[in-house]
This record gives sequence, C-alpha cells and structure tokens, in this order.
Amino acid sequence: MATKVLTAHVPLSLAEKVDHLAARLERSRGWIIKQALTAWVDQEEERRRLTLEALADVDAGHVIDDQTVQAWADSLDTDNPLPAPR
Repeated sequence: MATKVLTAHVPLSLAEKVDHLAARLERSRGWIIKQALTAWVDQEEERRRLTLEALADVDAGHVIDDQTVQAWADSLDTDNPLPAPR
C-alpha cells in the first residue's frame, strides 16, 4: 500500500499521551496516530452520512413538530411517559 507522510503540530500534552499509549501498547507512535486518525475519519464520514439522511427525511416531510417532541420529553419524568414520537 502506498503511503504519504503527514505532519501536524500537536500540543505537548497530547504528544506525551500518544507516547505513553505507544509504550503501553508496545506499538509505534505512527501506529497509534494512524488508528486515531482512521477512527476520526470514519466517525466524520458517518456523521456526514447521517446528516444527509436526516436532511433527505426533512425534504420528504418526515418530521415531528417541536410541540410533540417537547410534550414527550416533559412526560419522561412522569408516572405515565408518552411513547416516543414517530
């Protein structure tokens, strides 16, 4: 697999945490950073997918009005909570 070197300035405290993790896990600093960056990119891609899915629902009119949601939320502290709005 082809690779590319990326350079970033990070706070000293974060760099020290990476070094401690690398030592504890007996892995290289690069391995730790690659794992963290991969997880962050995956999370951001999922966030974007979910956002686009939610916007498509809004465009299609699949929404719940705020009064219904507020009534449901208010009911959660009662003896007879309302079912989640759909």
